[in-house]
Amino acid sequence: MNKTIRYASAFSLLLILALLLRVTWVQAFENQALADNKNNRRNAIEQYAQPLGNIVVGGSAVTSSKRTDSGDLAYRRTYTDGDLYSAVTGYSSQAYGSTQLEGIYRDVLDGTDNRLRNPVDTITGKQTAPGDVLTTIDPAVQKAGYKALGNKKGAAVAIDPKSGKILGMVSTPAYDPSRISGTTDGAAWKTLTGSDAQPMLNRALRQPLPPGSTFKLVVAAAALEAGLFSSVDEKTDSPNPYRLPGTATDLRNENASAPCEDANLRTALQYSCNNVFAKLAVELGQDKVRAMAEKFGFNDSGRDVPVRASASVYPSGMDKAQTALTGIGQFDVTATPLQMAMVSSAIANDGVLTDPHMVSRVTDGDGKTLRSYDDASSRRIVSSGTAAQLRSAMVTVVEDGTGSNARVSGAEVGGKTGTAQHGEHNSKAPYAWFTSYAKDSSTGKEVAVAVLVEDSDAARSEVSGNGLAAPVAQRMMAAALK
Repeated sequence: MNKTIRYASAFSLLLILALLLRVTWVQAFENQALADNKNNRRNAIEQYAQPLGNIVVGGSAVTSSKRTDSGDLAYRRTYTDGDLYSAVTGYSSQAYGSTQLEGIYRDVLDGTDNRLRNPVDTITGKQTAPGDVLTTIDPAVQKAGYKALGNKKGAAVAIDPKSGKILGMVSTPAYDPSRISGTTDGAAWKTLTGSDAQPMLNRALRQPLPPGSTFKLVVAAAALEAGLFSSVDEKTDSPNPYRLPGTATDLRNENASAPCEDANLRTALQYSCNNVFAKLAVELGQDKVRAMAEKFGFNDSGRDVPVRASASVYPSGMDKAQTALTGIGQFDVTATPLQMAMVSSAIANDGVLTDPHMVSRVTDGDGKTLRSYDDASSRRIVSSGTAAQLRSAMVTVVEDGTGSNARVSGAEVGGKTGTAQHGEHNSKAPYAWFTSYAKDSSTGKEVAVAVLVEDSDAARSEVSGNGLAAPVAQRMMAAALK
């Protein structure tokens, strides 16, 4: 054998050895990464090889699967009342992946979760029957909120204060996930993702905006817990108007004739007195206000319900004038409707906040529980006495103040309205807020609701928490108490 052939043979052997080493490495160490790669077509084929499991609301599936006519993906996702429940389900698309409950529980819903496999299935690789996701959503509450929001841009969240179950989660404008569940829905996808109205944005969880005067409940809670007042009927020292510290700017009230000078907390909440809560925030200091806000859930970037919610924010590093503005829910304070529902929920539940969640159980194909969320954790936010004082003042807001549109016949209803500036120099229509709770002593049922109306067809002069947001909360509370 001549030298050239020997070199060629040796080089070829080295190539074979390198190939064998590479194949061994891929099979031993990179197999899972390749299997999970989003560009691996086998994943989509496996996911849609059989009907998916269902997301269940009120005992009935709001999802289903439809046999496709062509291609290698056997089934596609369909939705019942897709627009109504899109903020809950998210979407499962053959082309664009999955979001929210569809994405979080994808392995359960397509049957690939290891908990669904028995030992024989694990060995043989047989595809197992998919499981289901049972939500806490009450169809009546969901429908009431969706219908009441109508063509407004906004969101609403309803929570059972004791259990933490989310009874309703609405975001409008909504969309039908069925429109984008296939492989040839590019036009619909482009329309939805390119819309200025952002119908695919879950405003209930992922649109933190200035909460306006609804944040005054947090400031009032901080003042009572700090011992500045023994009750909501104790007089404050609050000049009207209130000059922001270190500035020549006077902070005035929306209602110039409201009895806000030196008003007690009850009256200040009843008439939404800016001067009282701005001064209180300065007296407490930003650290104490922030500490109370964080007890309610602000500045928590890891809240899962189980969908990840955007953090509501109480800022830091402010001067006294900026701190004063945070006392009325402005400056850099932001909140989601979920967060403001949590504030009312804790106050309604005697000062204890139960973690909100919208899934009660995850089951296998035979209905056996894989995981239960019914035993949610809870923690005390404020004392029982402080919660009682705040509820009393919130009832006054509804019965004799700015929240009259939230009344529910036969029930105790407490609330707080809010409007928040929008746009540079408040150039756009304000955001309208309402956060509330309702209790029916005859049945023991109770609910906490927060509503945000981001935009509507109302004239700017008609935008208010009581005019736009409170009626939505009223309908959801009435539905929850039935």
